[in-house]
Amino acid sequence: MDYFEVSISNFTGFDPEIVIAQLAGMDFESFTESESGIQCYIREDLYQVEPVNNYLNQLIEAHGLRYAVKKIPAQNWNAIWESEYEPVTIAGKCRVRAPFHPPLESITYDLVIEPRMSFGTAHHETTSLMLELLLLEEVKGKRVLDMGCGTGVIAILAHKMLAAQVVAIDNDDWAYSNALDNMEKNDALDVTVIQGEAGDIPLPEYDIIVANINRNVLLNDIHVYAGFLKPSGVLLVSGFYEQDLDQIISASETAGLRYVSHKSDNKWVGARFVK
Repeated sequence: MDYFEVSISNFTGFDPEIVIAQLAGMDFESFTESESGIQCYIREDLYQVEPVNNYLNQLIEAHGLRYAVKKIPAQNWNAIWESEYEPVTIAGKCRVRAPFHPPLESITYDLVIEPRMSFGTAHHETTSLMLELLLLEEVKGKRVLDMGCGTGVIAILAHKMLAAQVVAIDNDDWAYSNALDNMEKNDALDVTVIQGEAGDIPLPEYDIIVANINRNVLLNDIHVYAGFLKPSGVLLVSGFYEQDLDQIISASETAGLRYVSHKSDNKWVGARFVK
């Protein structure tokens, strides 16, 4: 699966988080910030050229921003990551590293992730928030579902935390293939990886569901997740900004879930709900 990179610069006097929030609602799934501006990534099949260009052209007229678009072939993605990829340590317990990084004996949960074109390396705030929140749960002996699994990093952590059963689902063919490979790298072949969406969640019910997707998908599917949670089950969600938290809480409460708490990192949110 090829991606598009939209680079936006010249943010003098204008908050780039506003642009990130808008593009996240237009199916852009990952963002990086640099001294020159921001880089925004979207799958080729989700890229709506006219709406995106209209929005960006409005920014040019109103705020003097500049942007450039380039296509990133799937086969080039590994080279990009390998030139920039550094291990990430979460809460001193979990370390997400590439295969070319050596392990550390002091780490409890060593996760080996080759990202390819899939989302989920712990470099993005939403992934690190979900890993951090999962580390706080009692996972041993539980049934766990990872929705929008990307690389499979969250499902792999659940497996290493001795979950009784783990299911990982993503609708992207590249992510599906990547997750399968990462399961093998982490001796997690008993994790069930499914290419699909909320309608493909297998029975029975789950003790913990983790969904790191985006605001619009969460708002649409939270009621489905709630239906697959056991009584007193936990839903962990991320992929949205602080300004969207009230909407997520409202949708969750309508679905029969109780808001418990949330963590924030650079305006991104990871929230915990209980059925």
